[in-house]
Order: sequence, then structure tokens, then C-alpha cells
Amino acid sequence: MADDKPLAGAGADKESERIHITSDSLVTDNNANYAEFIGNVSATQGTTLITSDKLRIYYQVAGSGKEKKITSQDAVKRIVATGNVTIRFDNKVAVTEQAEYITDSGMIILTGANSRVTSGSNYVSGDKITLYRNQDKVTVERSKDKRVEAVFYPSEQGQKP
Repeated sequence: MADDKPLAGAGADKESERIHITSDSLVTDNNANYAEFIGNVSATQGTTLITSDKLRIYYQVAGSGKEKKITSQDAVKRIVATGNVTIRFDNKVAVTEQAEYITDSGMIILTGANSRVTSGSNYVSGDKITLYRNQDKVTVERSKDKRVEAVFYPSEQGQKP
């Protein structure tokens, strides 16, 4: 998948790096425009690594019927990783049950109880964490049972989640 936009918003300088995915199996559905990697999934692009139980890539196609085809690697619309998701990027580690990466906006949405983004000793956790990669902005939402939690160490100023 060379020339795709960065997995998990790995940075503009990584846009031309290939995406390498390994898994136990692969299922594609050309009618629904997705490819799903299942079991022990590992996806890397540059210094970004995603591991999960499943990873589904949704793509755009040109044409219709039997003439449907992916026109370029920019055709990836979004990527959804589910089950025991860990994302390592920009000296940070995100852990969650589901992560969705929207390629157009560079937005990563982490959902699931105790979703957490860690940088050094600093971390934020909540039920839903949205990373607006292109805007260097983060929002964290609580679950109905547990409030948002954040821990910051002043000596690690440059390592905010």
C-alpha cells in the first residue's frame, strides 16, 4: 500500500512510506469496499505500529459493477482496528478496544473502557479519546461510570499525550 496517507497520522513526512500488514487471515469484500485482516494483526508504516485482533481498511473505488477498481493508494478512506488495540506513534502509546483512523482529517478515535494515551510517565484515560492529529488537539470523554483521568509530570513538559 505504498503512497498511502500515514497510518494513525504518523506525520506528513511519512506519507510516501509503504504500509506493511501481517495477520493470520485476510477477507476482502469488493462489494462493500473493504479488506479485513484477522488474528494477530500487525500494521506498520514508518515508525508507527498498530497491533490488534482485527483491522479493517475501507477504501474508495472508481467505476461500478465488474469494472470497480482502486485507482490509487489514496483510496483508503478509514482504518478500524478492534480488539486489544495498541498504537505506537510519535513517542506515544495508545491502548484501547477500538481505534478508528480517518485518513482525510488525520483524526484518530479511541473507544472502549479505560482507553489510554501515554507519553513517558504522562497519560490521559477515558472512554473516548479523539486525537486531532492535524490540529495538535486532544479531547477525552468519560464513561457513565468513570471520569476522565490525567497525570502530568512537570519535568516531562515536552511529552504530553
